[in-house]
Amino acid sequence: MLSCNGIVLNYAVILYNKTKSKIKIVQDIAEELPIPPVISYFLCDSWYISAALMDAFVKKGFYTIGAIRTNRIIYPHGFRQKIRENALLLQKTKAAFHLVTVGSRSYYVHRYEGNLHGVENAVVLISYPKEALHDPKALRAFISTDVSLSTHEILGKYLERWPIEVFFCQSKGRLAFDQYQIRSSKGIQRYWLLMSLTHFIACTGSGEPISFEEGYAYFYRQLQEERIAYVYQCGKKQIPLANVLALVA
Repeated sequence: MLSCNGIVLNYAVILYNKTKSKIKIVQDIAEELPIPPVISYFLCDSWYISAALMDAFVKKGFYTIGAIRTNRIIYPHGFRQKIRENALLLQKTKAAFHLVTVGSRSYYVHRYEGNLHGVENAVVLISYPKEALHDPKALRAFISTDVSLSTHEILGKYLERWPIEVFFCQSKGRLAFDQYQIRSSKGIQRYWLLMSLTHFIACTGSGEPISFEEGYAYFYRQLQEERIAYVYQCGKKQIPLANVLALVA
């Protein structure tokens, strides 16, 4: 997905290639991207946090912001520790956790800035929901290669990744993404192209950028109005009802 000025559109759906790792597939996508004219970010979940991938995106002008697994290595004060081990140490030493509110949720967050394994310098946020401070099951960590951002900005930008989940939900609920049955790779790619085109038209085809749900409702109303108008015209021309139903079914 690509997002700019509040408009989120599907950029590409890539057919999984077993001869490549997921990291290599996304590296290839990064190499194909145009260099952005403004500061831009690659937003991802913990599956795609790797030094090689972050390096591929920074070469194209994108910082990385994403979730990071709590077994990743950081070096607070020069000591090698997993993030979750550092979180336990922070609890014992009563190190500062700052309360940060993002949207309607609040989190206690500790900010680490420094080296990671394979990354020269980045920010790692060690966080707990407000109601679950120091609960190991609630521990989450996030990374930003743009160290100039505040803690609030990093968490806020990470939340902007959510539209990709919404896109798949909408594609299943509205565009039959979970119902198509095609075996050939060409057929799958054609379906994905049509699905992406439909999503694009819904978001832009009304004459101004709107959300997919708004666009879907707009074109659904247009279709219903056209059907009613057609039935009305058929009635005026005294076309048999059976013929009309066969055409609008």
